[in-house]
Amino acid sequence: MEAERLVRAGLHALAESGTAHDIVAEAWQARALAQAMGSHLALCGPLELRGEARGLSEAGEYPAWGAAGPRAARLTEVGDPRSALTALGELLGEVGIALVGVASVTDDEGLYWQCMEAIDAADEAGDRVRGMLRRLDVREQGRARPPDPPRGRAGPLPATPHPRNPTPRRPAPEPAGEADREPSPDPEPNRTPGHVRERDRARDR
Repeated sequence: MEAERLVRAGLHALAESGTAHDIVAEAWQARALAQAMGSHLALCGPLELRGEARGLSEAGEYPAWGAAGPRAARLTEVGDPRSALTALGELLGEVGIALVGVASVTDDEGLYWQCMEAIDAADEAGDRVRGMLRRLDVREQGRARPPDPPRGRAGPLPATPHPRNPTPRRPAPEPAGEADREPSPDPEPNRTPGHVRERDRARDR
């Protein structure tokens, strides 16, 4: 039988319990179901749950079940671990409340200590269940987070942004060619050919 169906059966049986001894019996039924679910998840559940599941599956001492035996023996699968563990946590919580109610009103010392023992077992199982649910939360958060960028390979360097107001650079002056050079000034400007002849005559005298 699927785990959640067994949990619902346990909740129904607990609500229908008519005596204090029936409530104590249902508390052990719930603890046995928690153990069976722990054993199943330790073998077939998500890897993150297997450590806590082994702790949940640890054998405990239970009273005689009678001919019917524990309902947990009918467990065949845990279809949705999160949903099944949430339902099991609810069952264990209801069991604890019912046991406190019995222990607080009974005058039977033997029944009182049976309630205390069953309360401790339910609390321990509930702690394990809550730990497993937290591990599922961590796993789901890890899946929702975007993957980290790959490491170990250097990709292309990002382009360096240009400044908003770059200062223009002046081009370096090129060496002037022969055609670009300015003509040398005439050492004797404004001299006409007539002036040259007058100078030559004066030299011959």
